[in-house]
Amino acid sequence: MQKIFEFFTHKDKKLRDDRWIFGSMLVGALLSLLASFVLSVEAVELAANPNADLACSINVILNCATVGVHESAHMFGFPNSFLGLIAEPVVITVAIAGLAGVKFPRLFMFAAQIGYTLGFIFALVLLYISMFIIQALCPWCLLVTLTTTFVFFAITRYNIRENNLYLPKKAQKALQKWVAKDFDKLLLWTFVMMVIAGIIIKYGEALFIF
Repeated sequence: MQKIFEFFTHKDKKLRDDRWIFGSMLVGALLSLLASFVLSVEAVELAANPNADLACSINVILNCATVGVHESAHMFGFPNSFLGLIAEPVVITVAIAGLAGVKFPRLFMFAAQIGYTLGFIFALVLLYISMFIIQALCPWCLLVTLTTTFVFFAITRYNIRENNLYLPKKAQKALQKWVAKDFDKLLLWTFVMMVIAGIIIKYGEALFIF
């Protein structure tokens, strides 16, 4: 435990930041992979029996089955969770390599940024559909949205700091100053709290009726 503490509290600020960034990516990707696996199993179960009683179908609002049988759960003709099973192992590999001190090529990280930005947008679209169209929330899907958000902000912080996004010099300099002051972390937590507040405001006490 002492070694882990020392690993993430290194005196070198840049090295310490790298370890927190890739550590966040690793934890987020592992949790997202777990959620994707559970959702994939449930998708197969729902395909065989649309009326299946899933363990995460807690009440009318927190209901995986309601979300799982909606057409948005199969955007590309197969369960969305399969995408997580494909993408998250890649993120896990990058995170482990990053923790080991591997320096990635600029073009690779730029491509990773594009890919994960699309994944982040996709997660937000699904959250919107779940909240305002289906009118139900899947706990495992919420976990995927949360972890995707953390990984997106982590990889974005790294790429801004390392100048991997091929931005104009003025924009790059401004964003690096922004990240140096940890404004990206403030934006992350503001976003997360806004989503949580939105869910509570919309559904209120209905979330806690079992």
